[in-house]
Amino acid sequence: MGMEMITNVSEYERLAKEKLPKMVYDYYASGAEDQWTLNENREAFSRILFRPRVLIDVSHINMATNILGFDVSMPIMIAPTAMQKMAHPEGELATARAAASAGTIMTLSSWATSSVERVNSVGPGIRFFQLYVYKDRNIVRQLVKRAEMAGFKAIALTVDTPRLGRREADIKNRFNLPPHLVLENFAALDLGKMDKTDDSGLASYVASQVDQSLCWE
Repeated sequence: MGMEMITNVSEYERLAKEKLPKMVYDYYASGAEDQWTLNENREAFSRILFRPRVLIDVSHINMATNILGFDVSMPIMIAPTAMQKMAHPEGELATARAAASAGTIMTLSSWATSSVERVNSVGPGIRFFQLYVYKDRNIVRQLVKRAEMAGFKAIALTVDTPRLGRREADIKNRFNLPPHLVLENFAALDLGKMDKTDDSGLASYVASQVDQSLCWE
């Protein structure tokens, strides 16, 4: 199936499985342990129903709304997704252009394969930055400052990953970044690569860098 024949999201997923290396597809498609949370998330979407309204003028439809003070074309924004260049050479840059073209918000992952500066260089757009809290708070301060200088409008603070879930597919695949890619936001800090391990390289990276003691105190 070619791109021109795709009519829904499920077909995109099937095409990705055909085209991407197994390690890359499994990283994007899999969850932790028995994937109960991932499956429940899918099921939750299937339970959403629309209440039909009849005899309503729908000749001009406007889905515009406001998210955290920013006007957007629709109540949909792009969540942070790490390492997008594993799927396409343009990666996060293409996503940023698409979000701007659609008139909505893109949230850039800390673990993007394009830096905040490079994403900003594609042109104007409403962008948030997703932030993990590293053990070294100086790294966190630098990232926040760089995101602000690059025009990012908000910080999406991730607090539910004191350690990475036990992603069985990543363990079996010995997941690691392809050699030609780095986590660009951390490249200058010599933290843009993951160590090769007999486990998941990402799990080892998270264990060594993300602050497990983060709490309300």
